[in-house]
Amino acid sequence: MTQEWFDRATECIRAGDYVGAIAALTTAIDNNPSFALAFDRRGRAYFEAGRLHDAISDYTRALELDKTLRSAWYGRALVRLALKNFPGALADVDRALELDESHAATYQLRGTICRKLADRQGAIESFKRAAQLYLEAKDKENCQRCLDRLRELQPPPTPQPEATPSLAPIPSVGDYYKTLLDRVQKGDTREVLKDLNWALQADKNDDRAYCCRGILYVKLGKTQQALQDFNRALQLNPNDAFAYRNRGKTRFQLGDRAGAMADFDRALALDPNDALVYVARGNSFRDAGDYPRALEEYGRAIELDADAAPAYLNRAMAYTRLEETRKAIEDYQTAASKFCEQEDWDNYHDTLKKLNQLQGGVSEAASKKAEIPQDHLRQRLLMLVGGQWEIAERLIAQAKLFYPNRSEDWYIEKIVYDIERERGF
Repeated sequence: MTQEWFDRATECIRAGDYVGAIAALTTAIDNNPSFALAFDRRGRAYFEAGRLHDAISDYTRALELDKTLRSAWYGRALVRLALKNFPGALADVDRALELDESHAATYQLRGTICRKLADRQGAIESFKRAAQLYLEAKDKENCQRCLDRLRELQPPPTPQPEATPSLAPIPSVGDYYKTLLDRVQKGDTREVLKDLNWALQADKNDDRAYCCRGILYVKLGKTQQALQDFNRALQLNPNDAFAYRNRGKTRFQLGDRAGAMADFDRALALDPNDALVYVARGNSFRDAGDYPRALEEYGRAIELDADAAPAYLNRAMAYTRLEETRKAIEDYQTAASKFCEQEDWDNYHDTLKKLNQLQGGVSEAASKKAEIPQDHLRQRLLMLVGGQWEIAERLIAQAKLFYPNRSEDWYIEKIVYDIERERGF
């Protein structure tokens, strides 16, 4: 008889008839005062009916009868949250998790309670675990809710300018992705990659996640995977200037100068005031030996953003190659000051190193030249690339991608042959 009343109450709850459920469960409890699950279920009905203190009383009685009843710990935590008893709610939800560590909704509730207690880190950990469990259960809707909470919880990112070779935060995405890129710059690549893979599991059409992961792959030296992610990001959002800029930089790194310039042009068509695109274009012209065009691009970047430290840094590198030492020193000093103000310590120290080398009479070009092997084959290659060994190194790296497991001399001879054939020698 007791079970019949309990089953009837269950159907009433499903139908939203909480008054009927309370009546049926009261009858069941009268028939069996030790029926813990009936107290638990009536606590839920009381909660849904807005009778919060009656709900607390029933959940407490259920737990007195059976301390292993996870649903009662969870239910009382929910009521205590509604009553703003946040410490009590946290204690209850933690007991529920001791009984079942795989219950996504309990972690989600814990995240909400931690937010109320201003425990941001606890909230992040709880929502993240909840999202993972929802993802495993293929509950995309609740997974997305947890992801949204996570994005809200991310602190504002530390501003980081773009420079070679460091990465800059995305200006056009949510704080969650900006924070991830901030972590990449600090070297936390493994955990960030896990977070991005997880985000893409939750939403395979998240262009921002693809773009961020592409930047991370560049950082890890996985340029082909980076290009695949940038391509996917642009398929999903063809008007993302940031993705074009970063794909262009990656293509330039691989020696695809024409493709890189096409991407930079597209980025500027979408966002003509992006100073960092002009820096990237300047680097392309500089490494091709077109220093007047490079200086023009750096100057344009500085006109758009006087605090664009990468523009000063890269212009200083161009002046160094042109042996305009005074101008190079001035730009290095300006870049170092701005990197310091922006707390971009990696680029700050790198710039100071370049400045000290230059002031000590050891320019970047001289340092590069000292490292160049002096045999005849390498000298031919050096002559063909206008004395710029960094271009030769990039061509060798590109050849290694297409023709792996060959000797160094084989790559150099192949490059020399290709250049001379193209030029009609």
